[in-house]
Amino acid sequence: MLEAAVDNMNAFGRVAVCGVISEYTGKGRKAAPDMMDVIFRRITIRGFLAADFMCVFPEFMTAACEHLGSGKMVSLEDISIGLDSIPSAFVGLFAGGNLGKKIVQMAAE
Repeated sequence: MLEAAVDNMNAFGRVAVCGVISEYTGKGRKAAPDMMDVIFRRITIRGFLAADFMCVFPEFMTAACEHLGSGKMVSLEDISIGLDSIPSAFVGLFAGGNLGKKIVQMAAE
């Protein structure tokens, strides 16, 4: 994803990076953009941890709940049903097979 993002960025673009799930297992290719593009386009890439922003978490929760309630923000959910779907749902996370938050629903609503 980072490679695709950098390929399509404007000059002086900025990238915020929090998490590299493709590298959690330590196998395969590493997430790395074409550094020539980063330099020539003067792109800024900055990593962060969610913990860096715990001081503003209460304000975030208030704003996020208001936006979700009003429909200004929509939560994307990819729902699988039942205990038997857990293995394929988990594998799908690492294969890029889901969109939004992956949920396995265990009981009827």
